[in-house]
Amino acid sequence: MAGGRPEAQDHPPENGFTPLEHPVPRLLPHIDGSVLPSLGGFGKHQKQLVVLTWIPALFIGFSQFSDYFLLAQPNGTCIQPLANHSNWTTASLPVTSAAPALQLPDNSTGEGYGDGSGLLCACKEWRLELLTGLSQNVVTKWNLVCDSAWKVHIAKFSLLVGSIFGYLVMGVMADWFGRHPVLILSVLFMLVFGLSVAFSVNVTMFSTLRFFEGFCLAGLALSLYVLRIELCLPAWRFSMTMVASFLMVGGQLLMPGVAALCRNWPDRDDWQVLQIVIISPFVLMLPYVWIFPESLRWLLATQHYRRSKAMMLRIAKKNQVEMTTEPSGVLSELEQELHKKPQRTCIVKMMSTRNLWKNIVVLCVNSLTGYGIHHCFARSMMDPEAQPTALCHADYYTMAGIAVATCLALCPAVGLMGRRGGLLTFMIITALASLLQLGLLNLIGKYSLRHDAVLRDTLNRKFSVAFSIIGMFSSHAVSQLSIFFCAEITPTVIRGGGLGLVLASAGFGMLTAPIMELHNQKGYFLHHVIFACCTLLCIICLLLLPEPRGQPLPESLADGETFTRQTLLHPGEQHLLLAKTDGDYSRVHDTPLHLSATGGATVAAATALAAVPASYALATGGEIIGNRAIANGV
Repeated sequence: MAGGRPEAQDHPPENGFTPLEHPVPRLLPHIDGSVLPSLGGFGKHQKQLVVLTWIPALFIGFSQFSDYFLLAQPNGTCIQPLANHSNWTTASLPVTSAAPALQLPDNSTGEGYGDGSGLLCACKEWRLELLTGLSQNVVTKWNLVCDSAWKVHIAKFSLLVGSIFGYLVMGVMADWFGRHPVLILSVLFMLVFGLSVAFSVNVTMFSTLRFFEGFCLAGLALSLYVLRIELCLPAWRFSMTMVASFLMVGGQLLMPGVAALCRNWPDRDDWQVLQIVIISPFVLMLPYVWIFPESLRWLLATQHYRRSKAMMLRIAKKNQVEMTTEPSGVLSELEQELHKKPQRTCIVKMMSTRNLWKNIVVLCVNSLTGYGIHHCFARSMMDPEAQPTALCHADYYTMAGIAVATCLALCPAVGLMGRRGGLLTFMIITALASLLQLGLLNLIGKYSLRHDAVLRDTLNRKFSVAFSIIGMFSSHAVSQLSIFFCAEITPTVIRGGGLGLVLASAGFGMLTAPIMELHNQKGYFLHHVIFACCTLLCIICLLLLPEPRGQPLPESLADGETFTRQTLLHPGEQHLLLAKTDGDYSRVHDTPLHLSATGGATVAAATALAAVPASYALATGGEIIGNRAIANGV
């Protein structure tokens, strides 16, 4: 006995394994698998909070589509022309469409102002008439026509640019300070800046305040999106997100009715009343300061264990779960971790990863392409020969109907094909619609029907509208699914920053619409060709993404790194390829590794370890492999 202990000390265990030590797996990092099930799963508490994230989605939809009414181009009739017969008329088009230039008939002459495109607007005084529900908006209030028409585009820029900065800044703040502070801060300043917009005295003040309104709107939308994702178990994530998407589309559909109710207000201008009406409902979110808690997932991922303990007890009480006798041991493990200090992570650390940053960049490009090419399809769909009233209402409701159809199609498509399969399918449809619209229509005009110009133009128009509707449908699905995809594969510690990057990329895509309007649609064809090429690039890159359906959300950067694309071979098939052995190694455990005089046992041990699939090692964290090696004497 006495001589055996020194001998055992002379031969330390090989490969770093310590015999007879069985590491206990931690439960706190496995929130979807251990923590939330011990608290009642997706219980009453989580369902009530998810409903609270749905309510503001309707108000966010109002604000996002308010530009269509506040900055709509009016019809105009010249009252005091500078020359005879100098009248102009322009249609009221959606925000994402091209506003026609104000111009004179070909036979009119006289002095006037240039409108930025070289055309003249020779009129001293005119009567402006809106066709979008209001009797007066920002354009008619300050006569933003002719030489002042460029200010309308700047006002459109302001909300989108503010949203882009808001997604980037508020995403980082949500990871550093928590989701709840960002939510409350965004609501408070949304009320301040949103209501201030209604009292603007000039277009410069209007544009500046709209920038800050967009900034706060972005923080509000991002924090609600992240909170909703982090409240749900894997089986509920997509369905709960789609309900919020339906409510946002509902805001788009209800917006014309809201604008009609604000028409001909006695004491205030119509656009001021509309702005107050769409911002005032956010007052209902002020009680969220007390009734909406911080994300438990974020608290555990950043090691805020003391706050986590109090919240877990409150959730268990709400879900009627007895924590004092719970057998999982989550609470007892949490007691042992209370001494640790919180650790926060910034999105910049994403660059030190190997796979995670690539996945986020791919989704950013997808989101940018989806929203950018959506404008190309929307412009091609509009009929320039339609009547102004029919044009404005038909196009608006067509786009809203396409958004509803997209949400309805996403549910079964993602359920059948998964996140990656659905995203790849809709991206392929977008690419086909774009390439056919760019190439097939030119072939029809060049190689067929050359002698029948009327029939050729009719077919071109019908095919263009058909491909535009299909492209708008699929590109909208690509954009929505890219954002949701990013929220699922980004770790909790940087989920706000990662989602902010993808949403900011979507904002850049939407920004192409007012940019093209500002340049009077010059370079539109090249713009469409570039985005069509981007769709082909995205199809290739999408094959590199993992499939997060049914998987727990990654919590740390290490979890995000292991969230990689699955191999083509089944683990069992991979096992047969890696371990084709003819010998019998069942008695390897009888001979200690350090007593082997030859390298035969070493080779056998290495072969036995290689027989374990790599995916199995990742799934178990290496613990079960270690136990098996110890049991076999390796």
